[in-house]
Amino acid sequence: MFGHSRKGRLGVTATALALGVALVASGCSGTGSDDGGSGAEGGGGDANLAITFLPKNLGNPYFDTSNAGGEEAIEEFGGTYEEVGPTEASPTAQVSYVQTAAQQGVGALVISANDPEALCDSLDEARSAGVKVVTFDSDTNPECRDLFINQATAEGIAKAQIELISEQIGDAGQIAVLSASANATNQNAWIELMEEELAANHPDIELVEVVYGDDDDQTSFDKTAALLQTYPELKGIISPTTVGIAAAARYLSTSEYKGKVALTGLGTPNQMREYVEDGTVTSFALWNPADLGYLAAYAAQALITGEITGEEGDSFEAGKLGSYEVGEGAVVLLGDPFVFNAENIGEFDF
Repeated sequence: MFGHSRKGRLGVTATALALGVALVASGCSGTGSDDGGSGAEGGGGDANLAITFLPKNLGNPYFDTSNAGGEEAIEEFGGTYEEVGPTEASPTAQVSYVQTAAQQGVGALVISANDPEALCDSLDEARSAGVKVVTFDSDTNPECRDLFINQATAEGIAKAQIELISEQIGDAGQIAVLSASANATNQNAWIELMEEELAANHPDIELVEVVYGDDDDQTSFDKTAALLQTYPELKGIISPTTVGIAAAARYLSTSEYKGKVALTGLGTPNQMREYVEDGTVTSFALWNPADLGYLAAYAAQALITGEITGEEGDSFEAGKLGSYEVGEGAVVLLGDPFVFNAENIGEFDF
């Protein structure tokens, strides 16, 4: 239904996931300026392979990693890479960057959307100007883009997080969710499916509240403290955002709740290593964000060159990741989540 699915489930070996992770060491060289990218022709013959990456916000370790993957791919096929973006992940903060990228004539815009609708007018204008639009990580409304690179199925991500918290709290008790922004497309889809999974298969777990840290470290830290004060019987927290889970872990690690309140969600190994090693966190999940950015860049190239149009059944080559197929709704699926714990976290560096 979602197209190509790479091998690997929650129990995939660390060695398999580690392929391609080393690219992050080169870092992310985007300028983070207010400009939307260069309109200069990239490599690849006559194709305009100038590609701009627009994350939800700059300074976010998750997007630093995914954008580094995109930069590596663009260097491989001879394009021109640029990263721009706002400092805060608000619904309309990305609009001006979309407009500037269109005005400068980039070949493609790769964007993780802060809101499914707020960007549509500006993206429609960019597409009318010939810019290919690839969303990744967090989608817009489907009619506003050419392709969506999905990290995993929403169902798989939701179920993985519920399985992890269930194991850690004995499948019973109160839990809360610390999300990103209230408008984040991906977060809201995962939370809705988590609620369905709880109702269907975990009747003794009660989701007491969903709170929003707006992908800001201090806000997420404060929301964690407020949850624990409001719900003294809380057994666990799920934070399906890399900023949120790290902030929550930081709070728990020096509090009386360390080892008493479970925390899981989606995080990067480098963010979470110290909290796994000191016992604050037992396990958490994520896909490889570097691979996600890498795949998004190759998808953008395939659209620019005309190798694909975004129709279901289209296929393209994505460098070291191999061949991918466009699924229903112009969606390309990277793969399934991977669980990090004390036994394997030392093997990763991103």
